[in-house]
Amino acid sequence: MKQVEWKKKALRQLRKIKNKDDQRAIYTAVSALATFPDCDNVKKIKTTDRYRLRVGRWRVIFTEFLEIITIEEVRKRNERTYR
Repeated sequence: MKQVEWKKKALRQLRKIKNKDDQRAIYTAVSALATFPDCDNVKKIKTTDRYRLRVGRWRVIFTEFLEIITIEEVRKRNERTYR
């Protein structure tokens, strides 16, 4: 199993989400990343070393290095999400 770490920026973005059900869904989906790469709704972002996890209309951007998964951002899906 891999270790999941959150960056401060990602935690701030998660806390700013007003819908508590969305917050719980994101946190639960991120916890399941410990079994990466055997996860659903995960894709590699083109031209980067980052991945995205889809949770409803939210996207969790993360990186993987050895046995550590670092959650970098939690963003609502729009045309600027992956820039």
